[in-house]
Amino acid sequence: MTEPIRASELETKIADQIALLQADYYGVAPKHARAYVIPGELVVVVLRETFTPAEKVLIHHGDSEAIQHSRRRFQQLSGDDFIAVVEQATGEQVESFLSETNLETEVAVETFILAGKNRTEMEGFEQSQPFEARDPKEREMNPRQSLAGREGKETR
Repeated sequence: MTEPIRASELETKIADQIALLQADYYGVAPKHARAYVIPGELVVVVLRETFTPAEKVLIHHGDSEAIQHSRRRFQQLSGDDFIAVVEQATGEQVESFLSETNLETEVAVETFILAGKNRTEMEGFEQSQPFEARDPKEREMNPRQSLAGREGKETR
């Protein structure tokens, strides 16, 4: 018999803080929250049973689309607060935040794509390097380089 995988302190901290944020905003704490962290890459938080009693009634009566819309809109408006939890806990910048809810299974998934150390360190380097396509046709399609750029003067 194998022992279940235990969440790290970081994963527990993120799950708890996202669950508290959900409870503050919706008035209902998720019954279960679990975070999964891949440092430098990804944080995923799975929340179960997050609906308010009113939302459950609407879902039961076929108003699922209204719930999906309001939840998505809410996540767009409050995304900075969710991002702040992950950035403060990991010390890494969040590049993208995605949120989705499955009404049938009462599962919400908050996904944070991290900028990653390698990607942020290379950002300045990539912007300073001229695009050099191997294929001459690709070189013609490069919007950052004009005829002057081919002569060594890059235009932006």
